[in-house]
Amino acid sequence: MKNRSMMQDIEKVLVSEEAIKRRVCELAQVIEADYDGKETLVVGILNGAVAFYVDLIKEMDSFIEMNFMRVSSYGGGTNTTGNIRILYDLEVSVADKHVLIVEDIIDSGVTMKNLKKLLLDRGAASVKACVLLDKPSRRIVDVDAEYVGFKIPDEFVVGYGLDYAGKYRNLKFIGTLKPEVYTH
Repeated sequence: MKNRSMMQDIEKVLVSEEAIKRRVCELAQVIEADYDGKETLVVGILNGAVAFYVDLIKEMDSFIEMNFMRVSSYGGGTNTTGNIRILYDLEVSVADKHVLIVEDIIDSGVTMKNLKKLLLDRGAASVKACVLLDKPSRRIVDVDAEYVGFKIPDEFVVGYGLDYAGKYRNLKFIGTLKPEVYTH
């Protein structure tokens, strides 16, 4: 029996693989210039930001320290619960470091606002965010990312690290799912 293709579940491609590659290079150049000469800790948020994080840091020609956190505000659904849980914390101190959070998407803003506050409370010299996708129409708290790949409409997206129920992260583009996939 042949496996079903993920493409059968995709309604449309929102951001192509080529557009992602171009934008990642542009973001890396801007970030490099902004952080020049600063002790920088680049924090990837697991699991969704992994593809973006790896591609972004590979385009940066500067000394950085890498680390990861895993937080959750969604459980298994498509809407935030409003609370974040730290499932995996940093292995290093952020004290006196310039921290760049790399995240896949910012929509409600709850996770990002709480992460920024937490890292500042831990003594970071500064905390900024780089997100692949921004959904400003979904914001319920006042927070923005300093570096944004793409602003997108209020649609449920998957691919390039983003998932639905743990699937679709390995798509090379950002796409929308057919509604019947997540409304059954």
